[in-house]
Amino acid sequence: MDREDVADVVRRAADGDESAWHRLVEDFSSLVWSVALRQGLGRPDAGEAVQMTFLRLVENLGTLREPEAIGGWLATTARREAWRLARRAGRESPTETEPDAPATEPGPEERALDGERARLVRAAFEALDERCARLLELVVVLALPYAQVSSVLDMPIGSIGPTRARCLDRLRALLPEGVGSDD
Repeated sequence: MDREDVADVVRRAADGDESAWHRLVEDFSSLVWSVALRQGLGRPDAGEAVQMTFLRLVENLGTLREPEAIGGWLATTARREAWRLARRAGRESPTETEPDAPATEPGPEERALDGERARLVRAAFEALDERCARLLELVVVLALPYAQVSSVLDMPIGSIGPTRARCLDRLRALLPEGVGSDD
């Protein structure tokens, strides 16, 4: 998505367009997750930071001064949420001067590659059956606790993990080689 498309999707999401909101979550979840994990959080705390980041986005969606720069806003918000969680847990809070903290936003080439990856993953995701797509949305994208997923999908908690693994395998099989792997 180019900057104008991003701004349009943000405006539509702010106006209540559910498909625009889903697109924002799909396109920016990996960014938010990577920022949260880079702050030294484990997956459960990173998942909470991701949820809180998107909650903050819902709260501020209509007031963003630069909707086309939502990626930077989300990265900053995710970093702050991660620090808040680290402080609450009594751990040392990471600082912006840590060597692994990005100094700048990705360049045009990296953004283009990320956009292409997101497009390919979105296409593969849309090819999944409805059950897998819904489960992955709840567990991976929204990072909901298994108890909540169990309630939403009327699925035993013990089935969620194995079903998630099978759905991720199906998603990987739908992706071109090299997309979705850790580079």
